[in-house]
Amino acid sequence: FPGSHLQHMEPGNDTQISEFFLLGFSEDPALQPLVFGLFLSMYLITVFGNLLIILAVSSDSHLHTPMYFFLANLSFSDICFISTTVPKMLWNMQTQTKVITYEDCITQMYFFIHFAGLEVFLLTVMAYDRFVAICHPLHYTVIMNPRLCGLLVLVSWIMCVLNSLLQSLMMLWLSFCTHLHVPHFFCELNEMLQLACSDTFLNDMVIYLTAVLLGGASLAGILYSYSKIVSSIRRISSALGKYKAFSTCASHLSVVSLFFCTSLGVYLSSAATQSSHSSTTASVMYTVVTPMLNPFIYSLRNRDIKRALKRIIGVPAM
Repeated sequence: FPGSHLQHMEPGNDTQISEFFLLGFSEDPALQPLVFGLFLSMYLITVFGNLLIILAVSSDSHLHTPMYFFLANLSFSDICFISTTVPKMLWNMQTQTKVITYEDCITQMYFFIHFAGLEVFLLTVMAYDRFVAICHPLHYTVIMNPRLCGLLVLVSWIMCVLNSLLQSLMMLWLSFCTHLHVPHFFCELNEMLQLACSDTFLNDMVIYLTAVLLGGASLAGILYSYSKIVSSIRRISSALGKYKAFSTCASHLSVVSLFFCTSLGVYLSSAATQSSHSSTTASVMYTVVTPMLNPFIYSLRNRDIKRALKRIIGVPAM
């Protein structure tokens, strides 16, 4: 990276900045083992839980449908999403250091933005899949053909790559002051911008613009899909028919609510309180807890997934 972007802003001091310090959660040494054990457990549960979902979908021919194809992609995204932040935090706690190099910080930021965006896009695509399944059941297999499913995932990846690349490259043009302590457990974009000494107006505008264009459009797509789903379900005469129709999208609706509510809550609360510690704690909800809960939400409410998982681990089906 160009040295001119990594300079201290002290008079007469041109020392290059090569690292930041991630402050994490607690300075109390007595709490470190507890925090380490908690996050290691959540990380392992997330990775193994989502790997089981991917294995179940790939090994069971009954699950080779668009809904489970998108679910397997979501599980892969969840594994990558949590792996961008938690392993580095665990390593720093284990080695009693808070250092992250400038290059690693930008790289972590890139992958975090990428997989957070991919999570949003995949949830939107899954909402569209449920919309077609419930509102146009007779044409479902024709509309949601393998070519379209692959194209939707590919476009999601391309959009996320372009967005995260733009955000990360714009960070390279910022100069940072001597205060290099990041009050977070990873290199969060907004926290990094607050450490910059140079003007961040353009960065802020790009963040707001992409949030409106990508995040707003995705949320609008999800809300539109579910408004149509609800109106279709209301037209079903039998109570059993309504229950069956709603149960096919209940898991997805739970995940959407969990992800959007926690992520929006983090940024609204941080904007209101300006407390870095409360923002850091709240960020755990959508960066760690949501990816961990997704496999449980889908497996506990889904007979097909449960049947496939039982066969994988050798439990006889009831």
